[in-house]
Amino acid sequence: MTAMMMVSCLSDLDVKPIDPFVTSADKVYTTKESYKQGLAKLYATFGLTGQRGPAGNQDVGGVDEGFSSFVRSLWYMQELTTDEAVWTYGNDADGTIFNLHFNTWLPSDGIPEALYARIANVAALSNEFIRVTTGKTDDPDFKNFQAEARFLRALAYFYGMDLYGRLPFVTEKDLPGAFFPPMIQRAALFEYIEKELIAIKLDMGAPRFEYARADRAACAMLLAKLYLNAEVYIGQPKYTEALTELNEVIAAGYTLSPRYANLFRADNDTNNSEIIFAQAFDGARSQAFSMTQVMINGNAGNGGWAGLRTTSAFVGKFPTLTEARAIFAKEDKGQSLNIDAVSVSTQGYGVFKFRNITAAGVESPNNSTGFPDTDYPMFRLADAYLMYAEAVLRGGSGGTRANALAYVNAIRTRSGDVTAGNAPGAITDQQLTLDFILDERARELYWEGHRRIDLIRFGKFTGGSYLWPWKGGIKDGTAIEEKRKIFPVPASDLGTNPNLKQNDGY
Repeated sequence: MTAMMMVSCLSDLDVKPIDPFVTSADKVYTTKESYKQGLAKLYATFGLTGQRGPAGNQDVGGVDEGFSSFVRSLWYMQELTTDEAVWTYGNDADGTIFNLHFNTWLPSDGIPEALYARIANVAALSNEFIRVTTGKTDDPDFKNFQAEARFLRALAYFYGMDLYGRLPFVTEKDLPGAFFPPMIQRAALFEYIEKELIAIKLDMGAPRFEYARADRAACAMLLAKLYLNAEVYIGQPKYTEALTELNEVIAAGYTLSPRYANLFRADNDTNNSEIIFAQAFDGARSQAFSMTQVMINGNAGNGGWAGLRTTSAFVGKFPTLTEARAIFAKEDKGQSLNIDAVSVSTQGYGVFKFRNITAAGVESPNNSTGFPDTDYPMFRLADAYLMYAEAVLRGGSGGTRANALAYVNAIRTRSGDVTAGNAPGAITDQQLTLDFILDERARELYWEGHRRIDLIRFGKFTGGSYLWPWKGGIKDGTAIEEKRKIFPVPASDLGTNPNLKQNDGY
């Protein structure tokens, strides 16, 4: 079992590190506090990269340690492949980032390989934790711990199913040892994730029981995402099932942040009650070259790497650039709207949505470290509202068009933004269409890791029905192949596991 010494910034899980020299489960797990620490490691493995921050003694070998961050590689694959994000990155020796921009990725590319390995890492750690908590679930705390571990494993497998279609598959029933994991097909993995989430939901913590720990609302949200995309994953619409879960999420007590910008500030763990599930970061205690650090330093300032920006196609989704959500660095900051060459970092508007300052505008006390306190929201209420509206428009039962319109308008008329005079404003029932929902999801959720999934679900990712600058490696965009809806199995894995088969077209 991997030694666990990561200190989480979750309050209840913030306990002393486990002795890094202890390697057997019976010696590691001796007190309830040690089980909390094991659970903390499972949460941390989504954002941190190794046993020492910000780098060193990494969990996943053979790849750049920063790339091996789960949420960082996930963000690259969900955003850099679309109209929302472009990056001129100097440390792109193998061309992986440009291949993502140009939709020309290969089985040998490092970023898809890193996330593939990280998914296996999450599964292995979760399986071990589930094994050692089995038989202890008469204690409500242990039942809760195990349910959270199963949720995190399901979350990793969900993204694996979405990105790669099929994966090597192991559960707690597969004891540690040398063997070649079988490959599970997408439909079977969908069924497994669905059954797991249904089975554990009531054992999860009550909604909002502790920030950054998954609760019942997070479980329902993941189920809703599974169902909303079911037509893509298994060829069967499940919009009614999605609405059942979304009604539960909406009733869980989360509320919209009055100010949109506050959701992406250094104190976003305390300044709002909209975020349902987040990857927590702390500039002093959980340093990593991970996602919010990349989005903040990837723009400019405080040793910023520069070059992280967006395309004119995405900027064009905003009728006016004065609204609260259009947080761009434009011509007055030396950026041009159009990108004639991806390699030129001043071409394309910068995105300053994520900041390491508080809602009050005060610099984070840890800003001098170069690592932010800003957390990365994975699920939030506004997303649930937009998912609800989409499921209703697609014909799902259990929701109403009137509620869908009300939820969309609640997002567009946040009270603080209305007071500031920069809320986008309410729409009419006639304007509430699926095309509007796709664009509204872009305006509301950009750079939060949703865009590729959305474009695929709406039939706009592959083919030529929707073009954006540099899609397919062409300045004005070109159609891309259907095979690009999923990524290839990494060549390195194909060479070591005879049970794996490459995805079609690769």
